[in-house]
Amino acid sequence: MGFLDFFGRKDSAGNLAKHAKRASDKKAQNPDRWASIEALGKMHTPEAVSALLQRFTIRVTPSITDQDEKELAKQGVLGSGEVAVAPLKKFLNETDSIAWPVRMLGELVDEEELVGTLVDFLGEMTTEYERDPQRKIDAIAQLEERKDERIAPAVIRFLSDVNEAARFHAAATLLVQENAEVGREDALKVLGDEESVRVRVSILDGFIHQGWGLGDNAKDFTPHLPSGYSLDGDTIKKTR
Repeated sequence: MGFLDFFGRKDSAGNLAKHAKRASDKKAQNPDRWASIEALGKMHTPEAVSALLQRFTIRVTPSITDQDEKELAKQGVLGSGEVAVAPLKKFLNETDSIAWPVRMLGELVDEEELVGTLVDFLGEMTTEYERDPQRKIDAIAQLEERKDERIAPAVIRFLSDVNEAARFHAAATLLVQENAEVGREDALKVLGDEESVRVRVSILDGFIHQGWGLGDNAKDFTPHLPSGYSLDGDTIKKTR
């Protein structure tokens, strides 16, 4: 390594640290923060991408400035291409809100890899009480928009989650999958036990979507049918 190479690398590290700190500093002046986001976006290194992602952990005022800066940070992340994938996956497992990292990953990897990432993410989640289950709920909801044979087995256990919103999205996500049959018996059990009307509605609508009846014990579910639903034999009917 030459003399100038040594100081060039040292200077680059110093610039990265300076811009990384300022890009996610709520107290920094907006133009200064903007300049740092731009600078990080031109570096195209994993470290710079990680620094850009920290911008998504804060909010600044006014809201239009916050949105513009996040869009700029997004451009910097996406402009780094494949270099950004590993930092994004790491950030997904650390951040309180997964919407931005999922959106960016969706532009950098194919659908198969994105679904695999979300399924692995859910694999680390519990169905027990959590102070803030929003990340889990958002991940299940993200999978609701996708079709993949790995999704149904991954979300079945969340039909019994402590959190009602997680159960609701788990039912909706499971019952639009082509292999939803793997969770049919679990959904029937939940339908018989579930107190939440919207979860029961989600399951019933899913059964209608799949063309399923409620089986030989359909009459046992009559007390659990929400308003607007009835049974004809074991077939679910919407009455309004």
